[in-house]
Amino acid sequence: MPRLALFDLDGTLVDRNAAFTDAIADLCHRHGFPPAAEQWLLTELADRAHPADFARLQAAVGLDRPAAQLWQEYVDRMAAAVECRPRVLDGLARLRADGWTVGVATNGASDIQRAKLAATGLDELVDGVAVSGDQEIRKPDPRLFELAAARCGVSLSAGGWMIGDNPAGDIGGGHQAGLRTIWLRGRPWPDDLAAAHHTVDDVTDAIDILLTETE
Repeated sequence: MPRLALFDLDGTLVDRNAAFTDAIADLCHRHGFPPAAEQWLLTELADRAHPADFARLQAAVGLDRPAAQLWQEYVDRMAAAVECRPRVLDGLARLRADGWTVGVATNGASDIQRAKLAATGLDELVDGVAVSGDQEIRKPDPRLFELAAARCGVSLSAGGWMIGDNPAGDIGGGHQAGLRTIWLRGRPWPDDLAAAHHTVDDVTDAIDILLTETE
């Protein structure tokens, strides 16, 4: 029976925060946007970004660039700026070589998340991807985990693991979906949330746990 490992993307497999600030700075410098526009983007897009955000930017700051063009430029710059460490790529390759089915379950707009996966080479190392923007289903909704498993060619009924940094979205959602969980510590942990099965400091530590898992 295949062993399933689902991974979050931002904050787990890749460092969105570092790429985000670089992408915003580059975009604003290219167009000569005023400081107010750059600060608006850094604030409003800090947690997630969507094409509609750039229409709101136009209204808030008075820019004359088409919102669709700005969104695509932002997507391109995020893809160019984001990185996945070689140790993480190697770890995923080792998981698959060990017989694991590997997937990604991530919130976000489909085009930007898939651009990150392609730019980092992660798309070549996973069996399936589910992005919340595909069907407007966001973690912790168990349906996103079910979709990720289905796109990997397996069913959640066989169990599996969810690895991520978001307590409610990744760990709480993983629990609801019947998955065992590994949390990358960093965000505050809600008092009313059941603990993850394992807690680690780095996703490579989570991969090491999976590689030694026998049940």
